[in-house]
Amino acid sequence: MRRNRSAGHNRRVVIRAWRQGLLLAALLGTSVIGQSGEGWGHGERRYDGRFTFVRLRFGSGEGGGGRRGFGMSNAWNHDFPRAEQNLMALLDELTLIDANRDGSLTLSLDDPQLFRYPIVYMWEPGYWTIGDREALRFREYLLKGGLVIFDDFEHEHLDNLQAQMRRVLPEARFIKLEESHRVFDSFFRMKTIYFPHPMEGIMPTYYGVFEDNDPSKRLLVIANHNNDVAEYWEFAGQGLFAVDPSEEAYKLGINYMIYGLTH
Repeated sequence: MRRNRSAGHNRRVVIRAWRQGLLLAALLGTSVIGQSGEGWGHGERRYDGRFTFVRLRFGSGEGGGGRRGFGMSNAWNHDFPRAEQNLMALLDELTLIDANRDGSLTLSLDDPQLFRYPIVYMWEPGYWTIGDREALRFREYLLKGGLVIFDDFEHEHLDNLQAQMRRVLPEARFIKLEESHRVFDSFFRMKTIYFPHPMEGIMPTYYGVFEDNDPSKRLLVIANHNNDVAEYWEFAGQGLFAVDPSEEAYKLGINYMIYGLTH
């Protein structure tokens, strides 16, 4: 029995090392980088069963804003489209998920298409304001099994995120996620979740909102406070950032997607 457990452990170590080697090779390669923007960020797409990246759009007032723009009311557009292109390419190459490498969606929170997609991603929630109709639909989405990931926000912007989410889930509490939580180990074994913000050099804190505020239950919300994970995705393979934090950022993104699809 002891020999069998040891053999099983060794197999798991080999599999994890193989996964990490593949990720490093993909990061340093060019085959998944530099796709055209055509097909990415559309407001609607025929549902075909593939896992599709969904970016949340917001603006001033209900219904979001235009797809492209440069004011902070369009901060949701940061890192578009290379961040999602690169993440989806690696997700497709390194996992068994049928990831859509042909395009993505950009949706407002009151879009009925939202309920077809189990994971959504929002940039810069420090500038986000939610309307009543959006809050109601977003609550329905999260309680029916959806997962939202908030990224690219720092310092006091956490206050705005929490204020907007109180309109969605008044009873919810933001709970600090420890490194031991299974969301950080759902596919890749990470060296550390505490890699620095790519532009500011500050260290991140991760928060979650759980079903019934119970940390043993499903995550509804993940917030990467004081980090910009997608910035690493956008510039992978271009030499702007060191390989180690870029690799951890990709591991984190893939772990999030695996967790969201299996919980």
